[in-house]
Amino acid sequence: MPGTAHDAADTASTGDGSRPWTVAVLGPGGVGGLLAALLSRAGHRVICLAGEATAQVLSKDGIRVRSGQFGDFTATVEADTALREPVDLCVVAVKHTALDAALDRVPPAVLGTDGLVLPLLNGIEHLDTLRRRYGDDRVAAGVIRVESARVAPGVIEHGSPFTEIDLAGKTARPLTGLAAVLESAGVRTRLAESETAVLWTKLAFLAPFALLTTRYDAPVGTIRTGHREELIALVGEITAVGRAAGAPLDPDRILAMYDAFPAGTRSSMQRDAAAGRALELDAIGGAVLRAAQRHGVPAPTVARLVSEVASL
Repeated sequence: MPGTAHDAADTASTGDGSRPWTVAVLGPGGVGGLLAALLSRAGHRVICLAGEATAQVLSKDGIRVRSGQFGDFTATVEADTALREPVDLCVVAVKHTALDAALDRVPPAVLGTDGLVLPLLNGIEHLDTLRRRYGDDRVAAGVIRVESARVAPGVIEHGSPFTEIDLAGKTARPLTGLAAVLESAGVRTRLAESETAVLWTKLAFLAPFALLTTRYDAPVGTIRTGHREELIALVGEITAVGRAAGAPLDPDRILAMYDAFPAGTRSSMQRDAAAGRALELDAIGGAVLRAAQRHGVPAPTVARLVSEVASL
């Protein structure tokens, strides 16, 4: 991770992590459902916020997880269509395309004076939306690295051998406590000084991955061999934009991550396209293009692929 960072395991027994938290999870899908189940299994109280039908399933059956990393288990959670009491933490794990409507389920007045908001969305622009709604000192910057999918309401398939979260930002409540809570659930958590670096490091990997796998409907193994020139061009353009925004990105390191990824991995955007769901194209590719324009950095390959994916 660019900048100074340390593993939260060093502080897992201190701060707010020493007691169970009450956690709301807005969007119990692949990411949110996995975290909800892990936090519940670790002894925290979890309230999942979703539509009425999903909330009924979760209240009755809990969340079933199939995972090579964590094993197969079922976790009991509470569920509702809206937040009705203060919580220590609200994890926002909806798709960017559903963010504005989903936030109606979490009224700022109900969240509580000490509640933190942790968004785990793709892209970089959602922080402004959340901070306008909940306050600058209530919203942490966070990214998650995981491959996890909701195959049915309350049923999560976790495919990656890792689940990692990076945190940054200046919040009224120290992030060490949040990191300790996540670590208590088995999520490897790191604290970093620069939220710009945290967000752009993920976007510089995610944007080429999402655009190319969706454009060619192929897994990452095919992309890194059959479309390597485009991959190199995309990584180069996006790291240049990220550097202009203040993130110390290394294109060679990002390409090395592609080469180390399991060959059959597919992006969530690719899965959404195959299922006919709305794509997070604007939140991912559009965000890169807007930043490129602001900083005067050319990104012709990004622009072409955004246009091609939009036409699929």
